[in-house]
Amino acid sequence: MKVVILGAGQGKRLLPLTEHVPKALLDIGGRSLVGRQIDAFAACGIREFVVITGYGTDVMEDRLAAIAQEGGLDIRTVYNPFFAVADNLASCWMAREEMTGEFIQVNGDNVFQAGLVRSLLEQSSGEITVAINRKDNYDGDDMKVMLDGERMTEIGKTLPVEAVDAEAIGFYVFKRGGAERYKTMLEHAMREPSGLKQWFPSAVGQLAKVADVGVADVSGHTWCEVDFPVDLQHARQMVAAW
Repeated sequence: MKVVILGAGQGKRLLPLTEHVPKALLDIGGRSLVGRQIDAFAACGIREFVVITGYGTDVMEDRLAAIAQEGGLDIRTVYNPFFAVADNLASCWMAREEMTGEFIQVNGDNVFQAGLVRSLLEQSSGEITVAINRKDNYDGDDMKVMLDGERMTEIGKTLPVEAVDAEAIGFYVFKRGGAERYKTMLEHAMREPSGLKQWFPSAVGQLAKVADVGVADVSGHTWCEVDFPVDLQHARQMVAAW
């Protein structure tokens, strides 16, 4: 099992905090955001990581090299030169050659603990699994999903709220043939004129139309996504209580 981390973005909604460093290197309770992610996965025995970089790639590569040496980990980087003009489907496409065997793909702005990872792995028995969280209300920024039992049927931010069953929190597990199916969808998407302006969940949504995409319910685990300054404050308060 390896982990592919999407860390190419600057985090413009966090400016001026991200004027000189990418969002993945923001300090969260004395540890960089990406460092906390790697710590949580490493605590579950995962030793191999691929981080997609873009904005501030030089400083990202330096910090990741230090994390690798510190933890005795295998951390490689893939540079996405299109980070300023493309959405994250292009980042995934850039890392497609690393998508072999079994891997977890995770958004680079999630803060979480090892317990969430363990729950995700325990529930990921199929070829493709999406981590979900259930809550009472969903907003426009949530990556919403629709389910048919334990099978995901739709994913997207614009799904009608009344039909939403859960939110996807940014963890995707690919096993066996799931990796090849995913790479095929990424290839198809990038051959379209709209490819650079697509988010990778659109490729997962297309997969759900031709294959079983399962879900892992990690509701109850403490985590957060860092998009805005208020999220950063919340993340720091959250880890202070761990």
